[in-house]
Amino acid sequence: MKWFQVLLLLAVIGLKACGIQSPKEESSEKIEKEKSIIEEKEVEKELAIEESMPEIDLSLYEEREPLHWGENVEGVKTRIDTDEKVIALTFDACGGPYGNGYDASLIDFLREEKIPATLFINERWIVEHEELFLELAHDPLFQIENHGTSHVPLSVTGNSAWGIKGTESPKEVREEVLGNQETIRLLTGQAPTLFRSGTAFYDEVAVEIVNDLGLQVVNFDILGDAGATFSAREVHEAMMKATNGSIVLLHMNQPESGTAKGVQLAVMDLREQGYEFVTLANANLK
Repeated sequence: MKWFQVLLLLAVIGLKACGIQSPKEESSEKIEKEKSIIEEKEVEKELAIEESMPEIDLSLYEEREPLHWGENVEGVKTRIDTDEKVIALTFDACGGPYGNGYDASLIDFLREEKIPATLFINERWIVEHEELFLELAHDPLFQIENHGTSHVPLSVTGNSAWGIKGTESPKEVREEVLGNQETIRLLTGQAPTLFRSGTAFYDEVAVEIVNDLGLQVVNFDILGDAGATFSAREVHEAMMKATNGSIVLLHMNQPESGTAKGVQLAVMDLREQGYEFVTLANANLK
């Protein structure tokens, strides 16, 4: 064997002895390690959900046939029960391929004008913007609430709304609520008390399940931006229809929409009419 071959052999043996791997081996090992960490976190989350899950008997709902489907079925709250001139602005962050944006100009305006708001945030949006979510959650101006795990309508029979198929059983209803419930609790230390489904559609049996899980279902009486499709003028016009105790539904995940500008105009005009803005925290809802 030639001298350089001997040196090469000794070098290879030395590398293996020192545990040095090729870039390809290191990359493969890193991917496997990351997959293992993700899987462990998923298992931990599932166990945490099971441990914190309210004990409800889902069999009580399995034979129930819902009678109603929509945004205002029995049990859904749409207003604050008050005669005072207060309005609650609520903003959904829906997540997913068409809703993972962030309307910074809207949130900046709320902060500059010290306008409190309730933010219903979906788990997909949280996963995409975890650092930003925590920043919002730590801001005393905002109340963080549950906008579901997969952003789907809440049904025990698989009803659809706006082309989105809903949950198909009491078990799926529970999972849609508690998946994001636990994500928010683990990140913030606070469990939401309010729930709004993706599309804001429900049947009354699903609403009962949410209530039994310890949350109130909250929708709205003022459709503020129609899923962030309204122009600024239309947002302003819609919000100006608010009355004492109104809950306004808007979106904070579509920065290209007219929502931010419309909200800015309407907030100033409503203030001139003597209205104050509040969150839904501890509010008596009806």
